[in-house]
Amino acid sequence: MLTAVAMMFSWLEHLIPFDFGIPGVKLGLANIATVVTLYLFGCKMAVGVSVVRIVLSSLLFGGVVPMIYSLAGGLCSLCGMILLYRWGRLGHVGVSAVGGVLHNFGQLLAAFVVVPSLGLWSYTPVLVISGTLTGVVVGVVASVCINRLGSVIKC
Repeated sequence: MLTAVAMMFSWLEHLIPFDFGIPGVKLGLANIATVVTLYLFGCKMAVGVSVVRIVLSSLLFGGVVPMIYSLAGGLCSLCGMILLYRWGRLGHVGVSAVGGVLHNFGQLLAAFVVVPSLGLWSYTPVLVISGTLTGVVVGVVASVCINRLGSVIKC
């Protein structure tokens, strides 16, 4: 069900592109489902939801090249979020914010593999700021969902 929610968010972002004036920056609403899954169902389920969502949404709304960038960002983000989740010292919003930054970093690494130019790294400050801001937004929404769904799931 959370994969379907993530797909709906991906579709929404595809239909209504949020233009921040910075190439490649978007809210990443689908990551709400990933963070919720991580906290309510664990690491394996979060990886499954994220990977299936990335593959399906790329096939439906993007293509193979965007899929490579999304997988690089998504897997980098997931690794960091899982480590911080297991560490247990950051809350939902902190884990999501770090995930947002790591997602951008993973995509930047993928771009560097394709176009090995050191000039790409000059984009890092913009991606750190945008990843943090969007990660916080995603984390706040995910936190509300986790708190509300957590009590329903335990019933």
